[in-house]
Amino acid sequence: MANRLTGETSPYLLQHADNPVDWHPWGPEALALAAAQDKPIFLSIGYAACHWCHVMAHESFEDPETAAIMNEHFVNIKVDREERPDLDSLYMDAVVAMTGQGGWPMSLFLTPDGKPFYGGTYFPPNRRFNLPSFRELLLGLAEKWKGDQAGVRKVGDELAVRVGAAPAWQPQEGELDESLLHSAAEALFRTFDWNHGGWGRAPKFPQPMAVEFLLRRHARGGDRLALDMATKTLRSMADGGIFDHLAGGFARYSVDERWLVPHFEKMLYDNAQLVRAYLHGWQVTGDRTLLEVVQATLGFMLGELRDPSGGFYSSLDADSEGEEGKYYLWSFQDVRNALGEGPAAELFLAAYGVTEAGNFEGRNILNRSVDDEALSVQFGLPIEAVAAELAAARKQMMATRAGRIRPGLDDKVLTGWNGLALVALAEAARATGSAEYLAAAQQQADFLLGNLITDGRLHRSWRAGQARHSAYLEDHAALGLGLLSLYQADFNPRWYRAAAAQAEEILAAFADPQGGFFDTRHDHEVLIARPKSVQDSPVPSGNTLACMLLLELGAFEGEARYVDPAEAFLRAIAPTAAQYPTAFAGWLCAIDFAVGPQLQLAIAGAPDDEAFRALAGVADSRFLPNLVQAGGLPAPPELPHLMADRSMQEGKPTAYLCQGFACQLPTTSPEELGRQLDRL
Repeated sequence: MANRLTGETSPYLLQHADNPVDWHPWGPEALALAAAQDKPIFLSIGYAACHWCHVMAHESFEDPETAAIMNEHFVNIKVDREERPDLDSLYMDAVVAMTGQGGWPMSLFLTPDGKPFYGGTYFPPNRRFNLPSFRELLLGLAEKWKGDQAGVRKVGDELAVRVGAAPAWQPQEGELDESLLHSAAEALFRTFDWNHGGWGRAPKFPQPMAVEFLLRRHARGGDRLALDMATKTLRSMADGGIFDHLAGGFARYSVDERWLVPHFEKMLYDNAQLVRAYLHGWQVTGDRTLLEVVQATLGFMLGELRDPSGGFYSSLDADSEGEEGKYYLWSFQDVRNALGEGPAAELFLAAYGVTEAGNFEGRNILNRSVDDEALSVQFGLPIEAVAAELAAARKQMMATRAGRIRPGLDDKVLTGWNGLALVALAEAARATGSAEYLAAAQQQADFLLGNLITDGRLHRSWRAGQARHSAYLEDHAALGLGLLSLYQADFNPRWYRAAAAQAEEILAAFADPQGGFFDTRHDHEVLIARPKSVQDSPVPSGNTLACMLLLELGAFEGEARYVDPAEAFLRAIAPTAAQYPTAFAGWLCAIDFAVGPQLQLAIAGAPDDEAFRALAGVADSRFLPNLVQAGGLPAPPELPHLMADRSMQEGKPTAYLCQGFACQLPTTSPEELGRQLDRL
């Protein structure tokens, strides 16, 4: 019998629509019911690609006896954390306060007015892992509510106060300076894994923002150690099992410290950010293997996560056929069956570490064990032949894998994550000159502006023709950054105007008088607290993205009303960011931009003119993280202020390179523009 989730659009909520649990979506109806019946709330928060969410669902939520206990004693609410990051953030803080750690599925018990009094993550059906059984927990808390409601409410009141107590982020005196960046780089060096790349032990997460910061560090002053850390991490991840060597794209994280065994879910936000990191790594080093990772990962995103209308879906599940990772694993004989017994199979087996014993529960996770140079020597083949043979073998392996049952797809489109993907696509289009990437970015921007904005208001989520949930700070800021990136790729002023509109909305509806920005609009549903996320993990916080958007617009417009609120909050965050760089790496990139020097490139002319494109290509081919560029024919008022009074010289497209709006002599020569960039 279907429950109240049947009317939802979230694939995660729909996964639970036929549970015997009488689930409600979060909303006033469920909260009013809890108050009317004087029942506590059981709040379950998860997401579609979450393996342990599926486990708890199968063990408990699909069990009629467990469901009967839940329905008798609780009002049960299901939340997709990706649709409601505000609820996820608040109640995750509560779980961490109670238990010292968090994760998903998140399991909370609330008073009827939404205040948490008990929580955790996964609870098993029987006692194990030093955890009570879920049924025991349900019955015990139901009894506690009936016997000591005043005591339970007191705990809820205290936790709500604790969750609502925002950290005091006070702006520091003085200007932002490079010493903070130096301290952060030293902290990253002290904790770097020189054996395998990255930071931390198992489980090990990609840190694309930390890599971005290190590449910026190298660009700023030629810091070779920073570049070595960045490239070691990029190459190690690309060789490991965390990277899908057949279809491209990265899994969420590595279970081990060697990047070998992935947690198999594939998320849009990880892949969007990693595309940028690898793209910039290629721009700095010229290493084409990094560019190949960019192309493969964008190929995965465009081929497997893209809606026909242009938006990008959220994730691929870790599980298929009820087993985590089954879609991606290979026995030795599987590979033989796919490739035969010839030398091509031997080459593939050696290259990707496939053995009869396997490297994961008797099967093989493909990982790049031997590079092309070593294979060339081992098999007596020219290196070009090695690359060609492996490409053909991968194609055949993909054809074989296509016959398997695919992991589940979460096909909702989230604005914030799509903003990150739009940045990646637009930057890849600029750096590579790819018309395919540019067209995909333009279609994506059209889709987002046409479908996620209704009645003048941006929404968080879209699926099956429906936009849902008012947008959060992350959505406005990420979309604004994506549109700015696209504007700098094709110079269509429509994108610039739309990006500026997102910034205006942030300043008007999200600003905190104490500094920074709240995650929710001023007219958002009232919760136990108004969340204000600051830490970057695994997506840059809404505040990070908002400050970066305002700083970039400030570089285009020269207006203090954009720059001042961003720099004030940067000064407040900077000491913490320098001390904990992996948790605040996005902030470090924003600080790097604010410290400058910022470069502004204005190109007067028609963007479809070959001479115009040649000038733009000078900057596009380089890693210039603190440069913004504008372009177009003179005079239209919708162009950035950077274009004011920019005219073509001798009727030719003309470049004006500026630093702090103090400009070099205008030039029509790409070679001269290159020399000016070198000097600055």
